[in-house]
Amino acid sequence: MRYAVVFTSKTGNTRLLAEEIRKQLGEGECGYFGAPDAAALEADVVFAGFWTDRGSCDGEMAAFLESLTTQKLFLFGTAGFGGDPAYFEKIIETVKSHVAATVSVIGTYMCQGQMPLAVRRRYEAMEDDARREAMLMNFDRAVGHPDAADLQALWTSVSRTLARESQK
Repeated sequence: MRYAVVFTSKTGNTRLLAEEIRKQLGEGECGYFGAPDAAALEADVVFAGFWTDRGSCDGEMAAFLESLTTQKLFLFGTAGFGGDPAYFEKIIETVKSHVAATVSVIGTYMCQGQMPLAVRRRYEAMEDDARREAMLMNFDRAVGHPDAADLQALWTSVSRTLARESQK
């Protein structure tokens, strides 16, 4: 299986996930690793990673996903707000809207990613209310993510997906 790992990573969180995929799959069959590029389109399986921007992937990743034609696709991403599988699923469904019907989405994975300190400062400057406190608590929970447990969960998802695909 020739594969590509394509990712956008504003803060380095999604890059950590991308590196874990390449490490676990090995570099032998890796045809491409890096930012969105047409060179990745030659792969049988594309692992596409994104950071969450307003509930979806960023524009660069959206454009790349729209360029896919018949590849198998595994989507993975990070979001500053985490802990709610329904929120992650909503993001994934929005991202899938950039994928043609001829592309087979074979798996997905999302986890929380830490945010820059400037975001916490912005939250601290907000009016002191329950919403502000919830945002600060979420920021603090996100510190250190993706962590070792997130990387293990990613690999579990990838390996199960590939095992299922190999049985088809």
